[in-house]
Amino acid sequence: FFNEQARLQTTEDEDEDVADPIDDREIFDILSVSINDPEHPLSLEELNVVEQVRVRVDDQENTVGVEFTPTIPHCSMATLIGLSIKVKLLRSLPERFKIDVHITPGTHTSEDAVNKQLADKERVAAALENSQLLEVVNQCLISNARTS
Repeated sequence: FFNEQARLQTTEDEDEDVADPIDDREIFDILSVSINDPEHPLSLEELNVVEQVRVRVDDQENTVGVEFTPTIPHCSMATLIGLSIKVKLLRSLPERFKIDVHITPGTHTSEDAVNKQLADKERVAAALENSQLLEVVNQCLISNARTS
């Protein structure tokens, strides 16, 4: 896998008076170091599940889009991975952003069904009210944070 280099900090980055738009690299940085694959002790970046080129941000329109690529076409954890990405972004970004998470076209046998589940706000909300499922999502989110 190709490990993205750390972004260099500038004095403008530290200046609270300078507008700091959110860009694709910032979203990628949030996702690459903070989510592990549910079946492997590796980050989504290390498995090439998330890549910066598959992140779209329109700060003016308040939209963030992330395509993720499951490790195999019949990955049974694709919905959980997508939900983990969505939850991480919901927790990390201002509420003004509309978040779209979906599978990279042509990379999963149940791509349409998974994308439909991830796009359904009521279904996502119901999933997050399920304490057992939320615990699994949280494990995906915190396991890599402990090793970084």
